[in-house]
Amino acid sequence: MPIITDPVRLGLVASLARPGGNATGFATQNDELPGKWMALVKETLPKVSRVAVLFHPTYDGGVQLKASEAAARSLGVRLQALKVERPDDLVTAFAEVRKSRAEALVVSSSPLFYAHRTRLIELAANDRLPTIYHQSGFVVGAGGLMSYGPDFHDLFRRSATYVDKILRGAKPGDLPVEQPTKFELVINGRTAKVLGLTIPQSLLLRADRVIE
Repeated sequence: MPIITDPVRLGLVASLARPGGNATGFATQNDELPGKWMALVKETLPKVSRVAVLFHPTYDGGVQLKASEAAARSLGVRLQALKVERPDDLVTAFAEVRKSRAEALVVSSSPLFYAHRTRLIELAANDRLPTIYHQSGFVVGAGGLMSYGPDFHDLFRRSATYVDKILRGAKPGDLPVEQPTKFELVINGRTAKVLGLTIPQSLLLRADRVIE
């Protein structure tokens, strides 16, 4: 019973409402989040004009990039897309960010990025680049600046109810793939100070957690 971005697109289930087969789980709706990430960047840096985005096309087929491009256009921001397929691409991507003088960075959702989050955060810190991530694990205990995304602890708790239903005889294919209902905004105040960045009070008041 996995927790994944889009089980329909990946061919794991027939539909969210009626998965069919022997699979169900929880979708994270990552393709709907890029607009929120871009809006948070703009709110944090009102004068930002160029934002870079790291994306992993093999993971989601470029869906998050397309959503980021649409959000950037609506906010009047130029977007620099940087494709990353393997860990070695990260250094090249950050070199391109420096060359283009992007003022902020969005790291899209991908297991590749999460697995190499320590390296990503180091590279962003070296370039003093304000960066937003998809999971709180990039921020809490890791030192990233900001994250916004599904509360994975909530998803794991909810998955226990599905385990119970399946153990009681329910067929996985009859259980709809559920979507996240709880999202969290996490801000690292210490990282903001290191970057010389003042986080708007409007964001601090909305944050689920502020690390001081």
